[in-house]
Amino acid sequence: MLKPGVYDIKLQRRADYSVLLTLKDSTGSPINLTGWSAAAQAWDYTRTTKHADFTITYTDRPAGQITLSLTATQTTSFPKEAQYDLLLTNPSGIKEYYLEGTIVTSEGYTAP
Repeated sequence: MLKPGVYDIKLQRRADYSVLLTLKDSTGSPINLTGWSAAAQAWDYTRTTKHADFTITYTDRPAGQITLSLTATQTTSFPKEAQYDLLLTNPSGIKEYYLEGTIVTSEGYTAP
């Protein structure tokens, strides 16, 4: 069983957010994500309210790179703090959580 890595996110409410991730195995080598699928969601701590599904872009599958992103519309309703995780499914159908963390949202006061 894999223990997920921890990566906390800080974002501004009403702003777009994205992060490029390179997923690595226990030896530090990038995981070839060819044939893999990924999903990531943001929830409240008790997992009773889902705040968003991240958009996943496979930036460079052989190099283990994906981009997680949220739109300004999605971040508008984010609470001050939320939880998220990243679930990967390998080509054999095995599902494992690779990343988890807390999302801390700053208000963001400027509006166009």
